[in-house]
Amino acid sequence: MALIKEEHFGIARKIVSNMTTESWREIPHAIVMYEADVTDILPVVKALNANCKSREEKITLNTVMMKIICEGLKAAPSMNTHLLFNRRLVRGCLKYFDHIDVSMPMLLPDGRMMTVNLRDFQNKSLLAMTDYIADVTRRAENTNLNEVMFDVSLDNTITGLKQGKVKQTVSRLIGSKTGKHKVHTLRGTAKKAYYSIPEKDRLTKKDIEQGTVTISNLGSLYKGQSGYGTLIEIVPPQVCAFALGAVQDKPVVVTDKFGNKTIEARQILPITVVFDHRALDFGDVIPFLKKMDSQHRKYYNFYGGAHWGKPDNYDLCINSASYGINETENLILKLLDDQIH
Repeated sequence: MALIKEEHFGIARKIVSNMTTESWREIPHAIVMYEADVTDILPVVKALNANCKSREEKITLNTVMMKIICEGLKAAPSMNTHLLFNRRLVRGCLKYFDHIDVSMPMLLPDGRMMTVNLRDFQNKSLLAMTDYIADVTRRAENTNLNEVMFDVSLDNTITGLKQGKVKQTVSRLIGSKTGKHKVHTLRGTAKKAYYSIPEKDRLTKKDIEQGTVTISNLGSLYKGQSGYGTLIEIVPPQVCAFALGAVQDKPVVVTDKFGNKTIEARQILPITVVFDHRALDFGDVIPFLKKMDSQHRKYYNFYGGAHWGKPDNYDLCINSASYGINETENLILKLLDDQIH
């Protein structure tokens, strides 16, 4: 056998490898598997997108699930926190937030991954979420990943110095500024041209700062994926991470409104819920799971054995052609809000 090539880590891979190593070294990960039955959600999503003229306007299942997860986090606020923990002194503190910032890994046009911070998703509508993600995607096309990651790395280095981590800082500088492992960034006219792009048209370090929770969508990258994403790392100081898989056909026991049980092929979206056991116990996660159940179980119980398209089988029928997509969404969200709250 012969070695065919060597590929040294770029700055993005350096940051990811460092953060994931710290995560698995320091954090005791606890995992809960959740199976979301989306059989009856998918037609609703399709109906909402019936009049969309472009891909960017479409509300995706991923966006719907982010909305549902955000509602679940409101019911379990300790899952939307940052942990400060000193192992030597055995001191810990959870920082609670009045907002939900979602760290979401996204695929860039060049095939590399970048985790972006979707800010203030706690009260955004599905349309507002969709518009936000579309704008991030647009700006990502004008973004030099090395430049924005270098800005983040520089901030981390300065923070480390302020915290007295001199040895760590010096080691990182040597690792990124010397030899074959040197990080290459823009220079001269290329750098000037890049930074002449307005910040509203490119991603900056603020767009990839740490969120309050991570939601990764494996299923959107590979729709043929089966099973669960089980080994999902928590990025400190966050205490929770979620991995959404691809929709899969699975046999499910369905109970209709008369109590009759049948086995049906249902479309299941597997969700891996990972939390930091230093900060949370399973009891802290139960309110989140119950909130998720309240938004999915009604589909099992009500639609079991029913047929799509028969009006008396449904809680609500709206002719979206009469009201338009925006007004239809508002009506549906109002009904869901009344049911949830």
